[in-house]
Amino acid sequence: MWTKLRRHFEAVEDRRFETMLDSARASDFTASIGDIRLDYAKTNIDADGRALLIDLLDQVGLAEKRDAMFGGAAINETEGRAVLHTALRNLDGGPVTVDGADVMPAVRATLDRMDSFATDVRSGAFKGQGGAITDVINIGIGGSDLGPAMGVLALAPYHDGPRCHFVSNVDPADISGVLRSCDRATTLVIVASKTFTTIETMTNARTAKAWMSESVSTPAAQFAALSTSEKGTAAFGISPDRVFGFEDWVGGRYSMWGPIGLSMMIAIGPDAFRAFLRGGQDMDRHFCAADWSENLPALLALTGIWHNQICGYATRSVLPYDNNLSRLPAYLQQLEMESNGKSVKMDGEDLRVHSGPVVWGEPGTNGQHAFYQLIHQGTRVVPCEFLVAARGHNDDLHHQHQLLVANCLAQSEALMKGRDLDEARSKVADKFKDEELERQAKHRVFPGNRPSITIAYPKLDPFALGQILALYEHRVFVEGVVLGINSYDQWGVELGKELATALQPIIEGGDASGKDGSTAALVDFLQMHGV
Repeated sequence: MWTKLRRHFEAVEDRRFETMLDSARASDFTASIGDIRLDYAKTNIDADGRALLIDLLDQVGLAEKRDAMFGGAAINETEGRAVLHTALRNLDGGPVTVDGADVMPAVRATLDRMDSFATDVRSGAFKGQGGAITDVINIGIGGSDLGPAMGVLALAPYHDGPRCHFVSNVDPADISGVLRSCDRATTLVIVASKTFTTIETMTNARTAKAWMSESVSTPAAQFAALSTSEKGTAAFGISPDRVFGFEDWVGGRYSMWGPIGLSMMIAIGPDAFRAFLRGGQDMDRHFCAADWSENLPALLALTGIWHNQICGYATRSVLPYDNNLSRLPAYLQQLEMESNGKSVKMDGEDLRVHSGPVVWGEPGTNGQHAFYQLIHQGTRVVPCEFLVAARGHNDDLHHQHQLLVANCLAQSEALMKGRDLDEARSKVADKFKDEELERQAKHRVFPGNRPSITIAYPKLDPFALGQILALYEHRVFVEGVVLGINSYDQWGVELGKELATALQPIIEGGDASGKDGSTAALVDFLQMHGV
């Protein structure tokens, strides 16, 4: 099914797509839902290429698989689970059934419990030993950290609750720095672990409990848990009324819409959190209803397929021109690379094309003074994804925001247009002559013809953030379906965990002779230096 697309790419590979970009293309290669706009005109995808890509979606039965996901079917076939993070934001929708039972009453009941607890924390009705809660520490890892940490920062202008801190790394430097900034008597600790056995999370949770015990008589009273393990949370001393569970059909990297988002709800308030959920629901409805030619998740996915599997571009750079989205690239790294970093198809056969790309990025304009040199003049093509808001949250500095927007649009234009040798010569002709002119001019050539997309929106508010994150979630789903892989398991995480568990007693003084020569030598060196 890839042959026609590859042949089409070979036929247009050397075309300057700047030459295609008239007003008609600018309109035709743009899609919108409400006030969010996806512009993919600055790519080498043309009408014929888009038709072939859309045909790919029909060949793999995307519509049927999409409906199966929303309908509660066990599309995570390797683990026998449904994939229903969308149910967590189904505020106005109908029943969603898993094994014949409607899951929505329980989802809404949990959301209401979160709402009540967050309101109590924010109002001071829930207190620590020293009074109203001033600080919240969320302890998790992976999606239990990246999602809420990204979300709290993204919605910082709406943050009117207690200060929020996030601890994920088992490196003691992570938690010690956070603990030093908090008052034990007015701190709430949220432990986010579905099984309540995640080694990094539970190690940090015990450290936080020991810290709080130094001056708080009943430290567990200032803990809450985001977990399904009643036994584990009870053993830790956390009251059931502060335990918020979620089902196994919610994957970690898709979980911030439910209990894993509790710290975010406490920070911005239940109303703003529900607006965030409604933004996600809005994108869900669009994904289910819009034709593929106007469907933002489908089109975003197809640009990814075109650039990675067809053009062979191995990485994707996410470049939010919105400092509050500083953590979005890291969040999307996990969302995309843990989901689609596979080499085996759903049927057990080897994947015959490349899987998901390497995802990386930083906010603009910082990246312009770091890695944009490689993006513009390096030997590898890096497709870029820009995100930009029409307005910021500082009306008194709107002129500065306009400068930010100008930089964003200029970068995508520069990537497309480039600068040829004649133009480069004209830039330095008054400074250099003859051979030196040629040499200097060549250093100022930009090849251009480098693709980018732009996602634009009026303002980064809770609703818009929900739209953006759901857009990227569905993009992952579409790409996974096209590749024929399971986007919802993550067996690649397991081996390192198993080996770390086996290595810990060796690090603590055991015999490393059974390990490979390199590992054994490293253990000896680190033990010699006091590990």
